[in-house]
Amino acid sequence: MGIQEITYLLQGLLWTLFLTAIGFAGGIVFGTIVALMRVSASPWFRIPAICWIGLFQGTPLLMQLFVAYFGLPLLAFDLPAWGAVSIALTAHASAFLGEIWRGAIQAVPPGQNEAAQALGLHARSRMVDIIMPQAFKLSLPATVGFLVQLLKGTSLAAIVGFIELARAGTIVSNQIYRPLLVFSVVGAMYFVMCWPLSLWGRRLERQMSAGVAK
Repeated sequence: MGIQEITYLLQGLLWTLFLTAIGFAGGIVFGTIVALMRVSASPWFRIPAICWIGLFQGTPLLMQLFVAYFGLPLLAFDLPAWGAVSIALTAHASAFLGEIWRGAIQAVPPGQNEAAQALGLHARSRMVDIIMPQAFKLSLPATVGFLVQLLKGTSLAAIVGFIELARAGTIVSNQIYRPLLVFSVVGAMYFVMCWPLSLWGRRLERQMSAGVAK
């Protein structure tokens, strides 16, 4: 495998990182909205959030990619492949991150909210200034773990013809007829990206467990 093939794989790697960044950033924005709707006392907010989470957690990411790629053009949204994939990844991430953060928000001791209420803080200030900073810390290990899953999940974008790392590996393998070598390199690239994140997530989990023990 020569320089040209390595360069092509690196281009696919950059697209993988780009898709992961877009999906995760979008998931953070919309996942926060989903989480806040999920813990709302109003059923008008809570029920749609439950349905959103159930839809995207209960269907395969592959199907979601197909729907975004082939379905959006039917609704007059003429998007490039990376745009459709980014929308699918964002929706997928928002459901999972929303549920992670919902659990973290509800894991904050009720006394924190009661104390803030006794001090006269209104609901928005209690959530933004008191509850969410603590929930963010509690959710970090699970959030990092989902980031690893999302990064690996971008490989499914190859099924709609988008050339990210996995698809680039397939193309190079078909050109030089050395699949074992090519996919060993592709696997090593995924490992280099995912393993440090996994270690970070485990470290955060141990630190939080130690903090709880104290």
